[in-house]
Amino acid sequence: MHTNIGLTQEQSDGVHTILRRVLADTYVLYTKTRNYHWNVTGMHFQTLHDMFEEQYTALETVIDDTAERIRAIGPYAIGTLEEFSEFTTLSEHPGSYPSATTMVQNLVTDYEQIIRQLRDDVDACAEQYHDQGTADFLTGLMEQNEKTAWMLRALATEVAA
Repeated sequence: MHTNIGLTQEQSDGVHTILRRVLADTYVLYTKTRNYHWNVTGMHFQTLHDMFEEQYTALETVIDDTAERIRAIGPYAIGTLEEFSEFTTLSEHPGSYPSATTMVQNLVTDYEQIIRQLRDDVDACAEQYHDQGTADFLTGLMEQNEKTAWMLRALATEVAA
């Protein structure tokens, strides 16, 4: 059945392209955070181990919410590792097990990259695609990511000390 929610096919396709990338980036960030949770070592092990668990648990919800937002717009959500790899803008580092400090710095870099992109995405959804619902959804994600990035930056100061 065709989706008839007040978006043209062009608008729907544009929003889908944005959401597909958001989903891929979030899945890669989730995987990286879970990897760091498993492999963190050092003096701040417990703090980081627990924080990473909180973060990947929150990212699981974002992944599900993003896929459901895609379905609300109409098209299918991507859901394979190959698709996530194709559409993500984040970098992975297979076989690399960085120090705790580098783990935190890598996550800050990823969160900040996502935040910068979400700023543009919010504007595109609202102004170019006239999809206020998705703009609002992405604004919420941006705010969540800003808080997580802030917490990681604050922790990075202590870890580096």
